[in-house]
Amino acid sequence: MARETFPARLLRKVCLSDSAQCYHFEFELVDRPAFDYKAGQFLSAVAVDGNGKSQTRAYSIASAPHANRFDLCVNRVEGGFFSNYLADLAEGAIIQIHGPHGHFVLHHPPVDAIFVATGTGIAPMRAFTQALFPPSGEDHSGGRHIWCVYGTRHESELYYREYFEQVAAAHPNFHYITTLSRAPQQWTGHRGYVQQYVGKIVEERQAAQPSLSPATTTPPADATPQFDIYTYICGLNNMVSEVRNLLTEHGWDKKQVVFERYD
Repeated sequence: MARETFPARLLRKVCLSDSAQCYHFEFELVDRPAFDYKAGQFLSAVAVDGNGKSQTRAYSIASAPHANRFDLCVNRVEGGFFSNYLADLAEGAIIQIHGPHGHFVLHHPPVDAIFVATGTGIAPMRAFTQALFPPSGEDHSGGRHIWCVYGTRHESELYYREYFEQVAAAHPNFHYITTLSRAPQQWTGHRGYVQQYVGKIVEERQAAQPSLSPATTTPPADATPQFDIYTYICGLNNMVSEVRNLLTEHGWDKKQVVFERYD
């Protein structure tokens, strides 16, 4: 049975990176006062291709819930139908969507968290960050420490960099860490892959708070696990698997690691 779809109008489109052809989209639902979803969830967009075939593609929502609006972050892909369909949209255009879907959502109440993303995997991390630190200036983080570790190839592909830097400047418990895998000689920031920086965060935190280390005790088999930190990962399969393996080696329970793959 086909899912019910509903129309959304493109209000604004911004190119985040010319070199990567990545776009930020802002939509509003047509004739609906609200879009009820949780930060981190995704929606599915539906369109008919040049052969008259209906195509569906899932996209992480790049914003926290706000009225009937939502944001997306999409790279143009050579030869790809849907990414090019969206990238070529003009402001005012209407698309069909259904959702929300998915269980990639924040633990409640808030706990310390590590957000790990590469490429457009930063979209749900932006939604998480907006939910914890709303633009209104409120703080829903409960004072918990949040690390956002973001890896890309080039500096031009650090999507939403200014936004995350502003949040980090305003909230001392939000830590924004970027790393480039193909950094030029003049780059003064971190180099390499996100895995090594996630490892450093975990090791430093365990050294500073050994009683909070996931590996300190083994609860009885029938006990409810008590965790004081979670990791949320979004990106390509290889990165997701490597970060999960790294955390397992540090004694993390699989329930502490929440992930979304997009390949």
